[in-house]
Amino acid sequence: MNKIAVFGKPGGGKSTLSTRLASATGIKLHPLDSIEFKKNGEKVDLQKYEEAHQNILSSGGWIIEGFGAIESFYTRLEAADTLIYIDLPYIVHYWWVTKRFFKGLFSTPVGWPDGSSILKGTMQSYKVLKICPLFWNDEFLQRLEKTAVNKSLYVIRSVNELHSFIDQYVKYK
Repeated sequence: MNKIAVFGKPGGGKSTLSTRLASATGIKLHPLDSIEFKKNGEKVDLQKYEEAHQNILSSGGWIIEGFGAIESFYTRLEAADTLIYIDLPYIVHYWWVTKRFFKGLFSTPVGWPDGSSILKGTMQSYKVLKICPLFWNDEFLQRLEKTAVNKSLYVIRSVNELHSFIDQYVKYK
């Protein structure tokens, strides 16, 4: 476990899991939102994003959390030695996006880009969740399993699995 991609639908606990994983392993965490968005919440130029993404992939070890541009997503999956797909029930994602919104009114959520609007981000998360079944489906899982040959693949399907992942699979440094 040295090059780790953590991905899934919005509001699934990717940032929290990745932060805990980085702390437990000592591997540097790279939240994609931090290279995809400027401090004010605007998207960066796609070329700058791709350059930053490629620089991370070229480094010795990394945890990349998030989705980003579709092309970079599949490049990341190929480069990773460990894939962690958080695939919780949709109701959990909707609930956690809502909770994140209310908490975000008082403090910046984990992994949230500095200066980004919590309202705009929440509305975007709801929009993305609505269309997620078009992407995060059985066809995607089959493609993921083919990509994961000679890699470690973890598909987290429950809140209990999410909360116990670090203790079960991570060797602390």
